[in-house]
Amino acid sequence: MMSETNHATLGVTGMTCAACSNRIEKILNKMDGVEAQVNLTTEKATVEYDPDQTSIEDITKKIENVGYGVLMENTELDVFGMTCAACSNRIEKVLNKQEGVKHATVNLTTETASIEYNPGLTDVKTLIEKIRNVGYDAKPKAEAAEKQTHKEKELKHQKTKLIISAVLAAPLLVTMLVHLFNMTIPDIFMNPWFQFALATPVQFIIGWQFYVGAYKNLRNGGANMDVLVALGTSAAYFYSLYEAFKTIGNPEYMPHLYFETSAVLITLILFGKYLEARAKSQTTNALSSLLNLQAKEARVIRNGEEIMIPVDEVVVGDRLVVKPGEKIPVDGIVVKGRTSVDESMITGESIPIEKEVDAGLIGSTINKNGSIVMEATKVGKDTALASIVKVVEEAQGSKAPIQRLADVISGYFVPIVVGIAILTFIVWIAFVQPGQFESALVAAIAVLVIACPCALGLATPTSIMVGTGRAAESGILFKGGEHLEGIHQLNAIVMDKTGTITKGKPEVTDFTGDEEALQLLASAEKGSEHPLAGAIVAYATEKNIDFVEVDEFDSIPGHGIEARLAGKQVLVGNRKLMNDYQIDMEGNEEELVEFETDGKTAMLIAIDGAYRGIVAVADTIKETAPQAIRELKEQGLEVIMLTGDNERTAQAIAKQVGIDQVIAGVLPEEKADKIKEIQDMGKKVAMVGDGVNDAPALVTADIGIAIGTGTEVAIEAADLTILGGELLLIPKAIRISHATIQNIRQNLFWAFGYNTAGIPVAAVGLLAPWIAGAAMALSSVSVVSNSLRLKRVKL
Repeated sequence: MMSETNHATLGVTGMTCAACSNRIEKILNKMDGVEAQVNLTTEKATVEYDPDQTSIEDITKKIENVGYGVLMENTELDVFGMTCAACSNRIEKVLNKQEGVKHATVNLTTETASIEYNPGLTDVKTLIEKIRNVGYDAKPKAEAAEKQTHKEKELKHQKTKLIISAVLAAPLLVTMLVHLFNMTIPDIFMNPWFQFALATPVQFIIGWQFYVGAYKNLRNGGANMDVLVALGTSAAYFYSLYEAFKTIGNPEYMPHLYFETSAVLITLILFGKYLEARAKSQTTNALSSLLNLQAKEARVIRNGEEIMIPVDEVVVGDRLVVKPGEKIPVDGIVVKGRTSVDESMITGESIPIEKEVDAGLIGSTINKNGSIVMEATKVGKDTALASIVKVVEEAQGSKAPIQRLADVISGYFVPIVVGIAILTFIVWIAFVQPGQFESALVAAIAVLVIACPCALGLATPTSIMVGTGRAAESGILFKGGEHLEGIHQLNAIVMDKTGTITKGKPEVTDFTGDEEALQLLASAEKGSEHPLAGAIVAYATEKNIDFVEVDEFDSIPGHGIEARLAGKQVLVGNRKLMNDYQIDMEGNEEELVEFETDGKTAMLIAIDGAYRGIVAVADTIKETAPQAIRELKEQGLEVIMLTGDNERTAQAIAKQVGIDQVIAGVLPEEKADKIKEIQDMGKKVAMVGDGVNDAPALVTADIGIAIGTGTEVAIEAADLTILGGELLLIPKAIRISHATIQNIRQNLFWAFGYNTAGIPVAAVGLLAPWIAGAAMALSSVSVVSNSLRLKRVKL
């Protein structure tokens, strides 16, 4: 038996039978220091292990290596008390060291922590406790509206503290001007105890937050901006106090006071923080705009009466009345009435869409001209708008790879600066002005104050927030900062044809068979969900064809369909299907080629082994597709069409939109392989698609771009979603990516440059501490302000 063991319960996914649980159990028990029991029914592995011999990470990897998964959960926390990048880095390190945490990211700008963890090893309560132990606070993420209210209160509180601090520091600032310009002012201003009375509340009441933050960080082995501010201002304050005491009993003594330095520094830093908080609040405008789109109330039918209730109280299955001009409260379907709905907020299509019974409705869109009764099918967090808000929130809270360098530097920054300040003090008092304590102190304070990692920590996340928000306003949803960064590195873009380049609503243009062939063809296709099948059924309905019941139906992916009905075998599909069933096509090839050359999808029909005609279907291209392709080429991208259609049809569509490279005749399962082949040529590839069959290719590509009018599976698999299917949004997405990355580089350049230049200048005594404080405060504001320029970037 093991002496000291740890106990863990892991949720295991992917088990289908007792053989699975037995296999995992045997594998785990072969590990050194591990005793495990795996329960198939509860889908859990109960593990006792010796931490000296193995770790929970090793056990997790072992389970994953044999083809199963370990259940993970995600949580979002609001974090309070962070002041600079050193704070967010500290919390991130602590969380990532916690047993059971797979990955944690802490964002300084959004003041949130995103954590992926194993619920069998830790929980949200433990994670919050870990954050509190290092001197900060956290709680489960609030609703965006609630968080906005909290931020508004915090901003008001900061403003009040700033005003009080400014009022107390203003007379001290006057004494500073006396030194600079040799002005004459009342003697009271120069009295050390008058200055003491003004500076003390600023130092220990208004500035108490810096002491608290510094203590908590130092206690836990870290150091942040609070440490620098507390050290710098305390040095100035206590030296001034020492000088004031020397005047007691010695009225002739002229003290060297720096009360104004400490008070003005704290005031300037608070001023910078206030401006920074105000600017940061503007970075969330896109999210606020989305939230404001939501309907606040709904007119629900209860017990035969119409009553108004808050939209949060609507439940699935409720019947709602929506009158002209009102917002659709939740997602649902029309059960009575007829109207047109403005869905431009989701689809980007300005023309209202006609809605009849059974038509789908999207919450927060606007009912234009008819009164309808609808049934709620999705409410709360399940609605389309809530999903969009969630994607934007996650993107704004994520980190881009470009931020890693800044995070690494910020982690070491404060201790290095303290070291430089101490060295500056020693050099000044020993060599520059031997024995001159005041000069050495002033130079050291200037170094401490000017070198704050705030600007460095804000450089990337503020740009990501504004960039993703700006994109969301245009109908472009990035799932994370890494995708916003990744898209600007692309050099090839692969596009699906049907529903992506084309409208995905084909119509029958030609039919060469007889009435019986049309009846059997349409009846067979009625069981298919393919867009082409819908076109054939609609065509037959227009011709008043009577449908017959289908006995057997089989879809053959990439080939066509086989069905049995009315005692006959019906085949509908391409040449491959006909060849497989040895159907004689002699004499009909020319007609088939003619249809395909015109860009039509032509399907061959065979009944009981005999050729019976061709049905040709055309899917028109989207009006803006040629312009979108042209803009992508102008951006330097190689554009490729990938389709299951035959070569001639694909080439005809490609010619219409200006695509030169076509990969045709690709089966759904082969699409991902084709993407891999292009990547193997050294290209960074984006895949654009809308269907279930596109999902593997979207995942395989470096960047997956889903058309928002497509399936949920495709959208879930993608890194970027284009709402409404407007292809012009793709070059716009690339432009916002380029603009954001350029903005981040500008921020990082100035943040690095500011600290690189500022520290030596302060060390040689060319910066007064109050000027250094102003420069430090304004550096953060300038970074956030530069990020806000992205809101005006032309797309």
